[in-house]
Amino acid sequence: MGAAMVSKGGLSVQGTARLSTHRALPQETAIALVFDGSTLGVMMATPADLEDFATGFALSEGVITHSDQIATLERVEHPQGIELRFWLRADRAAALAERRRALAGPVGCGLCGIDSLEQAMRPLPRLPDTGLRLTHAEVANATQALRRHQPLHDQTRAVHAAGFLRPAQGIILAREDVGRHNALDKLIGALARAGIDPASGAIVMTSRLSTELVQKCAMVGCPVLIAVSAPTAHAVRLASDAGITLAAFARNGGFDLFSHPDRITPEDPDVA
Repeated sequence: MGAAMVSKGGLSVQGTARLSTHRALPQETAIALVFDGSTLGVMMATPADLEDFATGFALSEGVITHSDQIATLERVEHPQGIELRFWLRADRAAALAERRRALAGPVGCGLCGIDSLEQAMRPLPRLPDTGLRLTHAEVANATQALRRHQPLHDQTRAVHAAGFLRPAQGIILAREDVGRHNALDKLIGALARAGIDPASGAIVMTSRLSTELVQKCAMVGCPVLIAVSAPTAHAVRLASDAGITLAAFARNGGFDLFSHPDRITPEDPDVA
């Protein structure tokens, strides 16, 4: 159950030819995220980097504000899926009650089953301008740079990736999953467990930019979100209100900026 992919046989039809084939396919597994005995979510996800996934989910949902607020973690496998059982420090019980939800999320949606419209469109913190700057070239090349960190995609052609881009360093960390929001949660968790501040760089996505991706970036304090595809109109509104720089269509040497463009400079700001 823990394998990220599996080989499956099939029939390949190419014109008039019919050939037996085997393909590497990504796994989808039901992952229950259980905090202090309460299930916050059941997501269909790729069963890899699950500790990162649960940690990032808790951070981006506001259940915790730092990874050290997780006291213990237990992984329990069942025939139907995997439980990740977290026990939090006592002072996080109130936050857990506030954000408790019971959801079953397909890979295309990060808001399914949420208890109320108020929770779905919860207020977001506004991020300050801390001086982070990225060059035009760094943004334009970000999604291509992320391609070099996608081994599961190379094998299956069926998963998304989220990467963390630091100025002058490139992509320093990446995670993959069948769901774009799952990949982002895995990356957020990996950053937290590695002690890397999300405010020190940009998140790069292989997907469109939707509402929940902007929400997650705002909750963990990442000021720049870059993607290969288009944003939704509401994602642009949220990013503008939250102080997040939104760069979309980042491919083929170019990109479009939809909010807070001042963080993106024509050349290295340290070069005088």
